[in-house]
Amino acid sequence: MMDFKKLTLEDKQLFNKYLNPYKFLSCEYSFTTLYIWKDACDIQYAIYKESLIIKKKDFEGNYYFMQPLGYKEEDLKELLKCLSQYQKENNMKYIFKDLEEDFAEKIRSFYKEEQNVYIKEDRDNFDYLYEADKLIKLSGKKLHGKKNHYNSFVKNYDYEVKEIIDGKITDDVINAAEKWFRENNNNDKMLYYETAAIKEIVQNINLFNLKGIAVYVDNQVVAFSLGEKLNDKLAVIHIEKGDMNYRGVYSFINKTFIDMCFSDVKIINREQDLGIEGLRKAKLSYYPFKLEKKFILSY
Repeated sequence: MMDFKKLTLEDKQLFNKYLNPYKFLSCEYSFTTLYIWKDACDIQYAIYKESLIIKKKDFEGNYYFMQPLGYKEEDLKELLKCLSQYQKENNMKYIFKDLEEDFAEKIRSFYKEEQNVYIKEDRDNFDYLYEADKLIKLSGKKLHGKKNHYNSFVKNYDYEVKEIIDGKITDDVINAAEKWFRENNNNDKMLYYETAAIKEIVQNINLFNLKGIAVYVDNQVVAFSLGEKLNDKLAVIHIEKGDMNYRGVYSFINKTFIDMCFSDVKIINREQDLGIEGLRKAKLSYYPFKLEKKFILSY
């Protein structure tokens, strides 16, 4: 029987034990990602047959399992049966979401005899992967417009870039996050949860092993970004906020953050677009070299 518990900060060491052996390209399998959305997605976990089982709900309120971590191959079939049974008994719409392609293919054969089971791509949750070097240099015709926006910010504003460590910078970033929320929330519950999480992770930035920068103009934070290295070749940008009244602010912080903090990795994951048209257009405009697919398995 699986006994699910709510995710807390005290679970970080346990989760890292299960997460660290994997070299995921997806942003989903990061303790920081899970922690940011722990309340919005009601993230819970259980240890079953020495495997980490994560249960969460999507932004439409549908519960599902992420792919199990740390399982033994000989236990996988029994594990899948148990999760399928739990899904039926609890009327979960999905068995799995956030599946990596390799795992989806691995378990396809297990469900092939089940009627009305399907595995499909979850396009709105594909992660955008970029070459770090290209985001830093902004060279070439395709990124010429981004380079112009970056240069416009540099030319027109007397700015200062500070690494988020603690003290006043932390307070300034929290104030900027609250201001951004007030101006953009439109009663959006997810932005409320995200803003609350930003406050907590900024205050515990070293505990989360995060990097962050804040961009000041006239002693006010006009942009900030937070991210982490998941492994030697990949960094994830978890948070990026900017004041659109400052022309070129997003091009500036995008390039500057990677140059300052993640120039030693090859790949930058800028997470998904959630099916939001404007966000998809913005992410595609940086020309990702790959969309990291995620899959859904359901009846």
